[in-house]
Amino acid sequence: MRTEMNRSSWQRKKKHGRSRHPRNPWLRQQELNERVHQGTLESPPDPGPDDAASPSTSSTSSTSSTSSTSAGSSVPELPGFYYDPEKNRYFRLLPGHNNCNPLTMEGIRQKEMESRRLQLLQEDDKQEKKVPRKGFNTSSFLQKRQLGFLSVTSYCRLAHELRLSCMQRKKVHIRSSDPSALASDRFNLILADTNSSRLFTVNDVRVGGSKYGIISLRGLKMPTLQVHMHENLYFTNRKVNSVCWASLNHLDSHILLCLMGLAETPGCATLLPASLFVSSHPGERPGMLCSFRIPGAWSCAWSLNIQANNCFSTGLSRRVLLTNVVTGHRQSYGTNSDVLAQQFALLAPVLYNGCRSGEVFGIDVRCPGQGSGWKATRLFHDSAVTSVQILQEEQCLMASDMAGKIKLWDLRTTKCLREYKGHVNEYAYLPLHVHEEEEIVVAVGQDCYTRIWSLHDGQLLRTIPSPYPTSKADIPSVAFSSRLGGFRGAPGLLMAVGQDLYCFSYS
Repeated sequence: MRTEMNRSSWQRKKKHGRSRHPRNPWLRQQELNERVHQGTLESPPDPGPDDAASPSTSSTSSTSSTSSTSAGSSVPELPGFYYDPEKNRYFRLLPGHNNCNPLTMEGIRQKEMESRRLQLLQEDDKQEKKVPRKGFNTSSFLQKRQLGFLSVTSYCRLAHELRLSCMQRKKVHIRSSDPSALASDRFNLILADTNSSRLFTVNDVRVGGSKYGIISLRGLKMPTLQVHMHENLYFTNRKVNSVCWASLNHLDSHILLCLMGLAETPGCATLLPASLFVSSHPGERPGMLCSFRIPGAWSCAWSLNIQANNCFSTGLSRRVLLTNVVTGHRQSYGTNSDVLAQQFALLAPVLYNGCRSGEVFGIDVRCPGQGSGWKATRLFHDSAVTSVQILQEEQCLMASDMAGKIKLWDLRTTKCLREYKGHVNEYAYLPLHVHEEEEIVVAVGQDCYTRIWSLHDGQLLRTIPSPYPTSKADIPSVAFSSRLGGFRGAPGLLMAVGQDLYCFSYS
């Protein structure tokens, strides 16, 4: 009898553990919190050979790393907890969908990005800038030039790079007939004309919708930096998908706008005369204002080629539409994907297109759209192409996509010659700016950082933080020119963000 009782007691102990009464979960959680607060938690065991490798270190352009890695490798990463290096303690993370929890991973990343932006902004405001290349300074490359180790081309290119690293940010004073509108309207887009003497602007108004204006850059001179905003009553409540300058009466006489459809109102492409804002030519008559009903246009481009005179193109969903403004004749080309970016070549009658599928192809506008053989060149990216830029000799093309890739392609061999690393993009429609005279490439990432690369070798020359906190609604719009304000202007970068316009001019 005693043996049976001992056996049953041993079985109960084996079933329930050493203690008959299970521990209270609340007490176990309280003990865990106390141990975490006191920093007495043991480090997790070392990862085995089958475990994942440690995360790679992030670069200057990427600030989305977790807080535990930024705090240092000595602090263990605990699932469900966040380590604050300033307070030197752990905090418990709760799901981010509830409104009562102020601590979420998204908020932590936003705080880290803002701290990094402010730090880079302070470094960018210093007089002494970091040189773009290691071992490169003024005295060294001047000495190499005097000794004949540098050619004239290399000397000019390195001089431009040195000036880029020394650009200082200065706020531009905008004069307007309605100062109250400048304080409330936000810049959405700026686009410089061919001579960089004017900026076409799209501003988001407070009541909803967009309005347009033209900024004259004639007064953009140091040290005042004053410009004048010419506004017009032309107003739209529809989203502007794409904008380009159009040369109908003369060079940059019009602005071509692609507007998205709204409710029962279809989308359209509008030619807006620049003379409605300000007349740059004496005795100029008001230009032709016309609108073409085009549903769902993603992109647009104006042709300066003589074989496609007075024509513009619009990229639609699975279609490219070529329209003659004077005759109204239209020519359609079917595609397999949405056309998000377009640009005409100047020497050859070819239109280059970038698609959502990642394909970049050229269209010979002399060929009919119904036949075959109108695709002149085909290139492929791994993500949706948002911008295409043709270089002056029309032997190379640059394209950027939604994966943050910027590539230089040889159109003759259809091979990638160079890649420009550091650009950040996940899903946004972001433009690409190529300036061959200064041999630089400029792009604004989705993280609101403006990056400048060397066109020659892809070297990242400078990363400029935004003066505004990082936000999807405040991605800067930039324009670079070697002659800001016209032929007698100086090289520099213009940046529009929020309600402000900034100038980064060469010293």
